[in-house]
Amino acid sequence: MSTDVTAKSPAPAPPGKSGAGAGQGLLGLMLDGLRRNMRQYGMLLALGLIVVLFAIWTDGDLLLPRNVSNLVLQNSYILILAIGMMLVIIAGHIDLSVGSLTAFVGAFAAVLTVQHGMSWPIAMVLCLLVGAVAGSVQGFLIAYLGIPSFIVTLAGMLLFRGLTEILLKGQTLGPFPDGLQKMGNGFLPEVGPNTNYHNLTLLLGLALIVAVVWQEVRDRSRQQEFALDVLPTRLFLLKLTALVAAILVLTLLLASYKGAPIVLIILGALVVGYGYVMRNAVFGRHIYAIGGNLPAAKLSGVKDKKVTFYVFLNMGVLAALAGMVVAARLNAASPKAGVNFELEAIASSFIGGASMSGGVGTVLGAIIGGLVLGVLNNGMNLLSVGTDWQQVIKGLALLVAVGFDVWNKRKSGS
Repeated sequence: MSTDVTAKSPAPAPPGKSGAGAGQGLLGLMLDGLRRNMRQYGMLLALGLIVVLFAIWTDGDLLLPRNVSNLVLQNSYILILAIGMMLVIIAGHIDLSVGSLTAFVGAFAAVLTVQHGMSWPIAMVLCLLVGAVAGSVQGFLIAYLGIPSFIVTLAGMLLFRGLTEILLKGQTLGPFPDGLQKMGNGFLPEVGPNTNYHNLTLLLGLALIVAVVWQEVRDRSRQQEFALDVLPTRLFLLKLTALVAAILVLTLLLASYKGAPIVLIILGALVVGYGYVMRNAVFGRHIYAIGGNLPAAKLSGVKDKKVTFYVFLNMGVLAALAGMVVAARLNAASPKAGVNFELEAIASSFIGGASMSGGVGTVLGAIIGGLVLGVLNNGMNLLSVGTDWQQVIKGLALLVAVGFDVWNKRKSGS
């Protein structure tokens, strides 16, 4: 059997395809790889283009270390929500309640720590439990009673917003304890000798580079073992170089200011953990299965109701975490907190490659989509673009992303 494979492998490679890679230029390889991996790399390239354009238009202000650090802090809670929302959308559902739940958990944290003087670690655990309960109730109604997720979470949006008003009595409540404030505004401590850079951030950046290179090489080797298509060697090396350069630039920018924000470490842990679950764990494959083809998933033995329940429970926990982060960032709980957060999270997921019909999307894609919106917001603020035009531009960006998804499906199906 191995003789047949080796004998046939060169034959089907016509000119211009992968078999002619040796005769192609690097640009040709890039265009060919981009065409075959448009969904995976298209928005990543768009993010890079947006960063370059706004860096030019703002005379480099976008990439100032202080602004990059603020960009991370300002968008951290949206990125946390986007991770959970991506899982919900992959499963074929939607969650409109996360913004209101974020505000409610922030208010609950303020009542516990500010009014009752509770220790912030205990308050944090209780807040996560509140989010889990809220998510599980909604998940039960959707999964086991069959009520559409749009209706359940719309009701949840109104319910949690009203409870927030009741809990805070229409007033802002703060400030939070120092330990909780650091979750939204704190940075990693300084260690080691004075190098004009934040040493711990440099070490973390180096570790991240090693981990990314190892993961990419390992994934490529596994794909080759199963005779799957892989990027040509030169294009793969170019991809690795671009990833390493991006991580190195971000590391140096953060290390030249105050170092890596604590919330960035939290976000990084979430990306790694959820990325692993969605790529390698049975639960992640089941989420893709019920979103991609529910009847087939049921016939395959997937417990769709249980998976849906846990997807919404997980969304509730992440909404609670985002609620504490945004409250710590503002150093106060406000009845108006979390407004439109659900729309930002949904937009981040779709811009990052999620499909309206479910079954498609990645955790990294949700982060890329959130960063696209974050850079657009930050860049337009630096250019003093009015909020009215900002909404128009973000709406157009969402339409383009969804339109691309529809076009890509029709093209692949033809």
